[in-house]
Amino acid sequence: MNLFDCERFVDNWPLPISDIAQALNLGPKHYDLYGKYKAKVLLSVLDELEGAEDGYYVVVGGITPTPLGEGKSTTTVGLCQALGAFLDKKVLLAFANRHKDPLLELKAVLLAADTVKSFPWMSDIHAITAANNLLAAAIDTRIFHEASQSDKALFNRLCPPNKEGKRTFADIMHRRLKKLGIAKTNPDELTPEEIKRFARLDIDQNLLLGDESWIKLPLGKARRKGMVRETGFDISVASEIMAVLALTTSLADMRERLGRMVIGNSKAGEPITTDDLGLGGALTVLMKDAINPTLMQTLEGTPVLVHAGPFANIAHGNSSIVADKIALKLVGKSGFVVTEAGFGADIGTEKFMNIKCRYSGLVPQCAVIVATIRALKMHGGGPEVAAGKPLDHAYLAENVTLVEAGCVNLARHIANTKAYGVNVVVAINKFASDTEAEMSVVRTTALAAGAFDAVVCTHHAHGGKGAVDLGIAVQRACESVTQLLRFLYPLEFSIKEKIEAIAKSYGASGAEKQIEMYSRQGFSGLPICMAKTQYSFSHIPSQKGAPTGFVLPIRDVRASIGAGFIYPLVGTMSTMPGLPTRPCFFDIDIDIATGKVLGLS
Repeated sequence: MNLFDCERFVDNWPLPISDIAQALNLGPKHYDLYGKYKAKVLLSVLDELEGAEDGYYVVVGGITPTPLGEGKSTTTVGLCQALGAFLDKKVLLAFANRHKDPLLELKAVLLAADTVKSFPWMSDIHAITAANNLLAAAIDTRIFHEASQSDKALFNRLCPPNKEGKRTFADIMHRRLKKLGIAKTNPDELTPEEIKRFARLDIDQNLLLGDESWIKLPLGKARRKGMVRETGFDISVASEIMAVLALTTSLADMRERLGRMVIGNSKAGEPITTDDLGLGGALTVLMKDAINPTLMQTLEGTPVLVHAGPFANIAHGNSSIVADKIALKLVGKSGFVVTEAGFGADIGTEKFMNIKCRYSGLVPQCAVIVATIRALKMHGGGPEVAAGKPLDHAYLAENVTLVEAGCVNLARHIANTKAYGVNVVVAINKFASDTEAEMSVVRTTALAAGAFDAVVCTHHAHGGKGAVDLGIAVQRACESVTQLLRFLYPLEFSIKEKIEAIAKSYGASGAEKQIEMYSRQGFSGLPICMAKTQYSFSHIPSQKGAPTGFVLPIRDVRASIGAGFIYPLVGTMSTMPGLPTRPCFFDIDIDIATGKVLGLS
C-alpha cells in the first residue's frame, strides 16, 4: 500500500490517522479518534466485511535470541514496509503492544532504528491493570466478609430487600445459581442449605491462582482486623485478563471468557470463577474500549493495528485475534497481514500455531524465522553475550566455524516450524560486521534444513528498501503453500501428553509434573502454554545450540480457564520479571517546549 513517495514521506510524517484509515477504506463510522495520530478500529468492521476474502497470513518468529534481541520486531516492520511502500501490496502489520519495555528494559525493541519504527502508541494495559486490581480487591473483600459474617447475614447483604421489602437476584447471580443447580428465581424461596451454598464461596486461600510470584507481601494486617493473607504480584502482561483480550473473538466472547476465569478453588476443591464473585460484567465494562485495536502507522506509511501484548515466555506472546481478523479482511485477497510471535519460534511461533490459530481458525501460509550471525555464533560456542557489556571480539570478526556450529539452533527451529505445514523463510538480519562467507553458511544450512528461502535483510539501516528481497520471498512462499495447518498435538491428549509433545519439540526426552487436579476439574481439553526461558530450547538459559536428552522440569502447572489454556511453569521461570540496575527510564524525558518525548529512539 504505497501511499506516498518514500523518499519524501519522512518529512511529512506522521500523517493524520484519518489518511491512513482512508487508504484502508475505513470511514469515520469505523473508528474512534484518539488525537490526530491514533484511532480505535471498531469491531463492527468485521460484520461489514464478513463476506470479504482474507489476505495472506504471515507470522514472524526467530531463532533462540541473545539477551540483546535479534531484531525480530524491526524485521516485522521492515517486511511490511517493503511489501507496502516498495512492492505495492496491500499490507497491514498486526502488532502487540510493547507496553513499558522501552521505559523499563535495556533495549527499546521497535524504536531502535530511525528508519524502522512506528509512532509511539496508546497502550491498553491501563485497562488490564485496572481490571486485575478490581479482581484482586473483590477476592480479598469476599474472603474478609465470609470470615466475619454468618450465612444469613452474608445472604442478606448480597440480596438486600428494596424499598418495598422485595428481594431480587442481580442478573449475574443467576449464573452462579445455574452452576449450583438451583432453579429458583426468588431469593426468599432458598432453603438454609441453598443459601449457604449460594452465598459462601469458601475460598481456599492456599489454592488462589497467581499467588506464587516474585514479590511476596502480607495483606491487611491493620485494616482487616488482624486477618493476614500472603499474596504477591504478577506482571500485567502475564495476567489472564491480557490473554483473554488477545484470544477473544468478539465482545460477547470476551464477556464469557472474563466470567469463567478461575481465581482459585473452594475448600471442597471446586473451581471458583469471576462470575461466582459477581464480577464478570464489571470486568467487561472496564475492558470494553480495550477490545478495539489501535490503528497507527510506520515511518513509511504502512498501517499498523496494535493490540494486546501478552509476554511470550510467561504467556502466549501474540497480538490479538480480532486485530488479525480485521486486518485480513481489510487487505483482502492477495494482500498481506504480518504479525509477530514473541521470542524464539520454540515459544512464540509454537503458541501462535497451537493456541492462537486453534482459537481463531485462521491459517498462516508463511512463517519467517529471523536469524543473526551474532546469535548463531553464540549457539556455536561463542563467549557469553550480556546486555550492557561490550561484545567479545569473536562476534565482531569473521568466524565461519562458530556460525556453522550454531546453525543447529536454526535448523531445529526450521524443522519445528515447517512441521505445522507452512512455508518457512529465513530472514538473515545483517549487521555491519557480518561477512559474505558467514551469511552464505546460514543460507546453505537453512535451505538444507527445509526452508523455502533464506535472504539477507538490511532493513535496520535502510528501512523497507532493505527488506525488499524478504518481501519477494514471503510473497512467493505464500503463493506456493500446498499444505494445511497441522497442530503439534490434538486437544484429546491428556495434559501430560500435551506437555511432553511440546517438550520433545524442544529436544527433551520428557517432562515431569503432577497434573491431576485440572484433569479432575474437567480442564484437560485445553491447549498448553509453556512458561519457560526464551534463551534456550531447554530450561537452562546457558544451554545454547540445540540440546537434546534433557528432562524438562515442570515446577508448577496453572490454568487460565477464561483465556483457554493450561500453563506449566518450567524450571525457575518467574511470572514477575525484575528490572535491571539501570532501567531505560533514566533516559526518558519530555521536551517541555514541544511536548516531544525524548530518549525513545
